[in-house]
Amino acid sequence: MLSRAHMRIAGAVCAAAAMMLVAGCTVSTGDNPGSSGNAVTTTPTSEALVTVTPADGGTPVSPLDPIEVQVAKGTLTTVALTNPEGKEVAGITTPDKTSWKPSEPLGYGKTYKLVVDAVDANGVATTKNTTLTTVAPSNQTRAYINTTGGASISDGGTYGVGTVVAVHFDELIGDKAAAEKSLVVTTNPPVQGSWYWVDGQNVHWRPQNYYAPGTTVSVNANIYGKQLGNGLYGQQDDTVSFKIGDSHVSVADDNTKMVTVYENGQVIKEMPTSMGMGGTETIGGTTLSFWTQPGTYTVMDKANPVIMDSSTYGLPINSRLGYKESINWATRISTDGIYLHELESTVWAQGNTDTSHGCLNLSAANAKWFFDFSQPGDVVEIKNTGGAPLEVWQNGDWTLSWADWAAGSALA
Repeated sequence: MLSRAHMRIAGAVCAAAAMMLVAGCTVSTGDNPGSSGNAVTTTPTSEALVTVTPADGGTPVSPLDPIEVQVAKGTLTTVALTNPEGKEVAGITTPDKTSWKPSEPLGYGKTYKLVVDAVDANGVATTKNTTLTTVAPSNQTRAYINTTGGASISDGGTYGVGTVVAVHFDELIGDKAAAEKSLVVTTNPPVQGSWYWVDGQNVHWRPQNYYAPGTTVSVNANIYGKQLGNGLYGQQDDTVSFKIGDSHVSVADDNTKMVTVYENGQVIKEMPTSMGMGGTETIGGTTLSFWTQPGTYTVMDKANPVIMDSSTYGLPINSRLGYKESINWATRISTDGIYLHELESTVWAQGNTDTSHGCLNLSAANAKWFFDFSQPGDVVEIKNTGGAPLEVWQNGDWTLSWADWAAGSALA
């Protein structure tokens, strides 16, 4: 017989054995009854599903291609797109925190790291890592927004009613249509206008009719990231805005040998002139014309003085009609050297006889007045002279009919 103390001890041993047996049943796993049944700790899986466009490891993308991070069944907590230098690209997250995209363009030829953190409705987190690579162009070009005189259009400047926007690319454009789509002209009030390709690197824009005074004009060359043909990409965007001043239109009529100047439709000055003497001369196989070509010109630029040298267009200085001299109050209206300028030695001919090589001679007083009055883009219409009509490359953009001008667009 067991004492009470022994009975208590025996009961405790039995109870402990029973507890061990129960515990062993609750941790047993698998089908093996001899398994030791160690406890397993599991990490919850987030239901948030993150997708990145374009996908990781794809072909290089343009810096302007859409890049977007989206999450389904969850919300974004952080998105970090970092360039090779460690700088984070700015981005925008939607108010519901389900979508993100960069708010600035990427660079050329770079690999970016993208780290996205998100949580699902239960707060369980997930992270997605990816990389994006941008194209490395074999060549790039910039678009320079100029006057037809070749000078940059001054931002906030004032120009004449005949102003033509001349965009010069410093590389040959393989895809003119793509380049033209990237060039945007906005006017207030709105006017109808069109681009015209002068050659493979130069494209001009003008309205159908002269601008109204007070019109504002903005030009945007949005070429960065754009493929412009033959592996050529835009180097950077450029923009400029300007306004149109008072209407200055001068009419030089060879029948009267007078230049009549209109300001806002009113005659404000009449100036006797002597224009091109006419005829041609062949020197070294090149035929030179001494007509002042008829057509609609615009003021390109001006200088006081300017050195005029006949050898620059093939007429030797020491030839019968050659010259090289300093000329005052010279306002240029063509790419091949037609000016309205002072020449006191021909005052006797001004108003009655044509004696020049093609320029419009004026008295010193009239030449200075016109010089001070003129602004780039002012219109000069020359009528009733001989010779071939003015061509576009000579600053004759306004000589073309509207139909012919519009046909010069790559998008026509």
